[in-house]
Amino acid sequence: MESLVKHHLTWSDGNNRNSSSFFAMFAKKYDLVKWKLRMARKDAELFASMGARLTIARNEAGLSQAAMAEALGVSPRAYHSYEKGQRGIPVEALVAFGEQFDVDVPWLLLGTKAIRAGHDFNALKEIETSLDQHLNAEKIKIKSEKRGAIVARWYQSHVEGREVTDDDVHTWIELVRE
Repeated sequence: MESLVKHHLTWSDGNNRNSSSFFAMFAKKYDLVKWKLRMARKDAELFASMGARLTIARNEAGLSQAAMAEALGVSPRAYHSYEKGQRGIPVEALVAFGEQFDVDVPWLLLGTKAIRAGHDFNALKEIETSLDQHLNAEKIKIKSEKRGAIVARWYQSHVEGREVTDDDVHTWIELVRE
């Protein structure tokens, strides 16, 4: 009888150990899934804001998406997905963008400093803030790449010393609205 009890305890201890390791493994997988979802959201936000900056820089260069894609050595479809924020731009394309168009790569990636060393970063921030306030006040929703196009036009006017009127901004918004 004694050996049977001993065997039973050993078997149940092993069974509990297996089930607890199963739950530990499940908990680790669950934490990993939660972490991946959080990272995916952060990536999506990063890609969307980077896409808007790519749009600004491309508009400033005066190129179409197809022409920019060719200049960077990527397909037009791939470049379109970068601007829409659907995927990240490869390092090689970022370096090419920076070198060919004199664009600050940290600005493209993270929005730090200015698009170019000689640019007025504070003016760009004020333009973005003014546009966002107007869009929010009027309850107008536009996609980030289209917002970027408006900011690019407005900033280009600022750099060239042209005054931007409310009518200009309203026209730009109407041109990009769906």
